[in-house]
Amino acid sequence: MASQTSTSSRANSIQEFAGKLHGELIQPSDPAYDEARRVWNGMIDRRPALVARCRGAADVVACVKFAADHGLLLAVRGGGHNVAGFGTCDGGLVIDLSAMRGVRVDREHLTVRAEGGATWADIDRETQAFGLAAPGGIVSTTGIAGLTLGGGQGWLRRTHGMTCDNLISADVVTADGQVLVASETKNADLFWALRGGGGNFGVVTSFEYRLHPVGPMVAFAGPVYPMEQTAQVMAGFRDFVADAPDEINASATWWTIPALPGFPEDLHGQAVLITGALFAGPATEGEVRLMPLRQLAEPILDLSATLPYTALQQIFDPFFPPGQLRYYWKSLYLAGLGSEVVDEIEAWIHSRPSSLSMASVWVLGGALGRVDGGATATGERGAPYLLEILANWAAPEETEPNVTWARSFFAAMERFGTGKTNLNFPGLGEDPRFVRAAFGRNYERLVEVKREYDPANLFRLNQNIDPRDTAELGTGG
Repeated sequence: MASQTSTSSRANSIQEFAGKLHGELIQPSDPAYDEARRVWNGMIDRRPALVARCRGAADVVACVKFAADHGLLLAVRGGGHNVAGFGTCDGGLVIDLSAMRGVRVDREHLTVRAEGGATWADIDRETQAFGLAAPGGIVSTTGIAGLTLGGGQGWLRRTHGMTCDNLISADVVTADGQVLVASETKNADLFWALRGGGGNFGVVTSFEYRLHPVGPMVAFAGPVYPMEQTAQVMAGFRDFVADAPDEINASATWWTIPALPGFPEDLHGQAVLITGALFAGPATEGEVRLMPLRQLAEPILDLSATLPYTALQQIFDPFFPPGQLRYYWKSLYLAGLGSEVVDEIEAWIHSRPSSLSMASVWVLGGALGRVDGGATATGERGAPYLLEILANWAAPEETEPNVTWARSFFAAMERFGTGKTNLNFPGLGEDPRFVRAAFGRNYERLVEVKREYDPANLFRLNQNIDPRDTAELGTGG
């Protein structure tokens, strides 16, 4: 009888909760449940008790209060692109912002405001109508929330800084159900923490960004070299980027040409090195400035073009399809890119279990590097390069060797690193060193902000900052 009463009481509570929402509350018995619980990484398969598809800040407030009152595990899903699967959970409540995708451009003040469920494709579509852009990522289906809260680096990083550097304000639902504005002048400590501190401090229902003149047409270099020419190509690449202006945003990617339309059949399956770069200035000037990248050796294919900025933002989308592949990504900042570093990367690429996997080195510096390490939660900006290790595979039975490869690759590269990691590429969040390594000397300040805004650690499904942590203990008690 007690069990029946408990079940009935729970059902009544859920029904009452659903009545407070403008959006839809989805439960395991609902036809939409399997679709609602799905996230981008096909390796993540979790079954939340409830998925609340919110329509506005009031829905988010109701969700936060319900989770806190009932002791429910709480996950927040923006674009659903978090590689570690933090946007979902087993047995808890998922705040799903995917229906909140409104974008409004203010041409007079060169700003854009977007809701927390928007993707970079949503922002690019609206801003490029006016030849403007906010620095985002390099995959258009990525949610703006996760990228911004983790710092955010993309094609405009050297020209206009990280995504979080361009955040002007945010509307935040905190753990006590308040809706706060965070900016340089309002709740400044919270605003500092949001710029790179992850999803630790609340649910951001809207973001306001600074815009910059970009496009609509941009020059892109994308020469494709045989991987066996890595030493020659990377020597020239280092020389090219050493004195490159801020308008040049370059990277080097070790990859295998997939069997997809658009690539010559005779090149399918060939291991390659691509030196890609955007010139964030006049396209005609960019074509000239980027030409040396196309002459580092004899390319087997050249993807270079003057193309719409929106097309460049979507160029990698087909290689990271939602739900179809499994992903395990890690990343670290490199102190240099000498021949020993390059040789190590190439060796690990040759040993990868999946030809879908890749490694990328992003050139940093420029506007990104001129921001003081204490100005935002992201921490130190002095590293010249960022290494991304992207394990991608299709079959579930291939999970163990691919995850092991990525972890081993990361461990082998640590001796070349600065000690800092990239918050948005945490593997599965299993490394206890990861969070402190990401924030460095900013960690203790972040703990203090966490204690102020989320002392009970309601928002813990993230790269978590434990409010119980102390400098003396070095870990949560």
